[in-house]
Amino acid sequence: MKPTDPKFDHCLAALRQSPFFAGLGSDVQADILGMFSYDTALRRDTNVSLPDADQRFSAVVSGRAKVSVYHPETGREHILDLLGPGDAFDLISLLDRQPRDVIVTALDDMEILTASQSQVRQWILQNPEINRTFLPYLGEQMHRLADQAEDLALYDTEARLARLILRHITSNAPVHGLRLINDLSQETLASMIGSVRVVVGRQMSKWKQEGILSTGRGKWAIDDLNELIAKAQKKLDI
Repeated sequence: MKPTDPKFDHCLAALRQSPFFAGLGSDVQADILGMFSYDTALRRDTNVSLPDADQRFSAVVSGRAKVSVYHPETGREHILDLLGPGDAFDLISLLDRQPRDVIVTALDDMEILTASQSQVRQWILQNPEINRTFLPYLGEQMHRLADQAEDLALYDTEARLARLILRHITSNAPVHGLRLINDLSQETLASMIGSVRVVVGRQMSKWKQEGILSTGRGKWAIDDLNELIAKAQKKLDI
């Protein structure tokens, strides 16, 4: 993408809000953007970084996507991660040069920046200052995967759902402010915690009766944060 591209300033503003790129100088950010190509994906498009997805490194400018794995026989889905504006993906493939057996699906209409992994690797070698932001961001993604493993091993469905919601509370918004998930379907939420839609629906109905959650206009909000935290702390009886 060249500085003369009409989307250049728009995409540069998105990079500056990204935890991956925000700590870099303006000149470095503009240099990085020069590697990328601008693309779009429509809601429900799969593998939003295609073509040659397993050889691309991508960053989200706007919209959301889910990163999923599927059982080859049952087709059951488990969502590994949610991506929002500023998030980068295909990081593991960037590091180990191995394709990942995941599907990236657009949850909204999206704007995406993509570059070849080989080009990004070469740029990182030539600009080691990127590690000041790259390594903490990679660590954050690994921490999220570790949290999922802990939840599945140690917590029941109610606690896993509570812990998922708590991880998406924004730090700079009122208690009920949530990032990325407050308009997702019960089926999608279930796929994020290793459950099924009917169980999640039953749990959310129970929480509404208890005054923990409320819903309206296709979204839901937290009304009793302390009680939700208490739900999240209950571990399995083994």
